[in-house]
Amino acid sequence: LVTLKFNMMIATAVLALAGSAHGFAGVAQPRSFATSLNSVGIYYSSSTGNTETVAGYISEEIGVDIVDISDASDEEILAHDGLIVGAPTWNTGEDEQRSGTSWDDWLYDTLPDLDIGDKKVAVFGCGDQASYSDNFADAAGELHDLFSAKGCTMLGMTSTDGYEHDDSKAMKDGKFVGAIFDEDNQYELSEDRAKAWVAQLKKEGMPL
Repeated sequence: LVTLKFNMMIATAVLALAGSAHGFAGVAQPRSFATSLNSVGIYYSSSTGNTETVAGYISEEIGVDIVDISDASDEEILAHDGLIVGAPTWNTGEDEQRSGTSWDDWLYDTLPDLDIGDKKVAVFGCGDQASYSDNFADAAGELHDLFSAKGCTMLGMTSTDGYEHDDSKAMKDGKFVGAIFDEDNQYELSEDRAKAWVAQLKKEGMPL
C-alpha cells in the first residue's frame, strides 16, 4: 500500500512538470508586441474597413502588425519609439471626436495620462473628398493636434496635390498633417501613396 501511494505521488509530480514544460496549455497568453530599440507600432480604428485596408498597405511596407487602438494596452504604446496612427472621419464638422471610432474615447480618456513626449508620431487618415469636400479627413487633424500637444515629434506631412476638396482640418501651413487616403474615390492610388509615405518617414527619422 505504501509503495502504491509513493508511485501515485511520483506520477502526479511528473504530470505537473509536463504541464509546466508546455507553458500551461489552454491558458490564454497575452498578445506579444515588439519592445526592442527602434520599434514602431501601427494603430488604427475603422468604421467601414477603409482605414484598416490602408493600415494594411502601410504594414506591408514596414513589416509590423496593425493593431486596433481599442485592443492596445498603455504598456504596449509606451514600449514603442515611434507610432503611426490612423483614423477615418465619420463625425463631420465636429471639433472633437471626429472619427466615430474607438479613437474618440482613447484620445480624451487615455492619451492625456500617457507620458509619450519622446515618441515620433506620424498620422494617416481616410476621407471622402467627393461627398464630404468641406470636412475631408478631418479626424487626421485631430490625431495630429492631440499627439503634438503631448510633445511628440510629428512627422510625415504631405502635399495636397492630387486631391479635390474644399477644406480640411487635416491641413496645416498648406499641407496635410499626414498621409491622406480616399478609398471611396481614389482607391487605386492608395498603395502607391502608402509606399511613398513610408519612404518619406524613413528619411524624416521614423525609427523603421
